[in-house]
Amino acid sequence: MNIWDHISTDPQICHGKPCTKGTRVMVSVILGTLAGGTSFDEIVEEYPPITEDDIRAVMAYAGLLADEQYEPLEMAFA
Repeated sequence: MNIWDHISTDPQICHGKPCTKGTRVMVSVILGTLAGGTSFDEIVEEYPPITEDDIRAVMAYAGLLADEQYEPLEMAFA
């Protein structure tokens, strides 16, 4: 699956925050809903444009973010 077929950013939509492509449903909303225990089926029902593949792409996108390397704050401002 190519996550970029399902995730997009546009400065004119939701202040440039990542959304599922063709919607204004932000990645953070889907992740928060999943973290709250909502099932894929419930998300698809609550946000009709969203598909199960979109949800999988959101999860993969979150995995990409988790792989980024961050410098500890005390080193960044030294």
